[in-house]
Amino acid sequence: MAAPRKDNVKELILEATEKLLQTKKLSDISLAEIAGYAGISKGTLYYHYKNKNEILFDITDKYLKEQYDNLLAWTEDASKDTSLHRLVKYVLERDVATAGMRLHLFYDAMMGDESIRQKLLNRYKEFARILAEKISQRTDEFPPDYLAWLLLVLSDGLYIHQTLDNPLLDIPQFIRQSEKSLGQK
Repeated sequence: MAAPRKDNVKELILEATEKLLQTKKLSDISLAEIAGYAGISKGTLYYHYKNKNEILFDITDKYLKEQYDNLLAWTEDASKDTSLHRLVKYVLERDVATAGMRLHLFYDAMMGDESIRQKLLNRYKEFARILAEKISQRTDEFPPDYLAWLLLVLSDGLYIHQTLDNPLLDIPQFIRQSEKSLGQK
């Protein structure tokens, strides 16, 4: 196998780690395993990342930036209905569908990784700010900061119940009901 081009080695490492995280905890994955899965040597991996936390930091930034950018692009697309009820649906559906990586981040943050905890809190702060701004542009019937945090907390809770495969909660139906309830004037 030919050596990967230098400009995409970090991406190979991140992709390999993300794939491994689909079935394992970060603590159960070795740097050698990541390097092997990425098709690079351990030395090449160490050149780019000194430890697994550095890899997780970059995955965190990539993952959360993508969510943030997607939200901005969607809310600024004049061709779409981005009214409050649609915004509620968009946030809940997207957050529940893409929450998998957050579980790893939550786990590491709860186990004492202060850097991960701070990154998560900073991103939540950014998401809450932009959501509150978008909500305030759509309605004055709800306190924007409250509704922004309600959506963020709700999406995390829904993902946990989805992960638990809770038979008592129909998540798509719950999202539709939330959209309907929060979108009423």
